[in-house]
Amino acid sequence: MDWFLKEFDELSLDELYEILKLRAEVFVVEQDCAYNDLDDKDQMALHLFLKDGGEIIAVSRILPENVAFEDMAIGRVIVKKEYRGHGIAKKIMQKAIDYIIKDLKKDKIRLSGQAYLVRFYEDLGFKKVSDVYLEDGIDHFEFSYEVKK
Repeated sequence: MDWFLKEFDELSLDELYEILKLRAEVFVVEQDCAYNDLDDKDQMALHLFLKDGGEIIAVSRILPENVAFEDMAIGRVIVKKEYRGHGIAKKIMQKAIDYIIKDLKKDKIRLSGQAYLVRFYEDLGFKKVSDVYLEDGIDHFEFSYEVKK
């Protein structure tokens, strides 16, 4: 398995197609949620993904400040259904966090996470910073990660 981190313009057409297909499979079909995944933020994002052979099996995107939140943000985190339960989601999140902190030298990260994943995000060092809210028909919380100085 190989990790990749690419800007939008560096993605091949096949990679872009696979990323969007995986996001649609999970966020639209599996979660039965009709929403517009193509939100004009992908072009500004860094795309972190994991390939097993030639297949993309996990994705996330890292958004710069003032795109989704004032702070850097992580979003669209997905692991293909048949690869879940092996710690890949934690690995992709940790890689994104490490990249933001170590390479980009940023000390704050925000994300909007589904309510059932509160413990997952808290175990990674995020803290809930909002009340529950509905996003695309699913309960969410806003989370914040801050580097301790």
